[in-house]
Amino acid sequence: MKTTLDLPADLIREVKLHSVHEGMKLKDLMADLLRKGLNAGKQRAANRPSRVKLPLIQCRKSAELTPQQVADALSDQETQWHHEAS
Repeated sequence: MKTTLDLPADLIREVKLHSVHEGMKLKDLMADLLRKGLNAGKQRAANRPSRVKLPLIQCRKSAELTPQQVADALSDQETQWHHEAS
């Protein structure tokens, strides 16, 4: 498929020189570089840490909690779970 890209002249010059040094056609080198770039993006996404799921604390009223209050509530909840499991 043909497409037209408007790229900086210095980048095109560098890619053309690279294609000559590699003994590749410009279109083949561009396709290879694009594939490598796309795969690098996939690898970065795969290496990201997964999201941590935190427990939901249900409140009867809307409340603003300090970090210490949240930590205490989580600790209390964990203690309760251990007692229920025993």
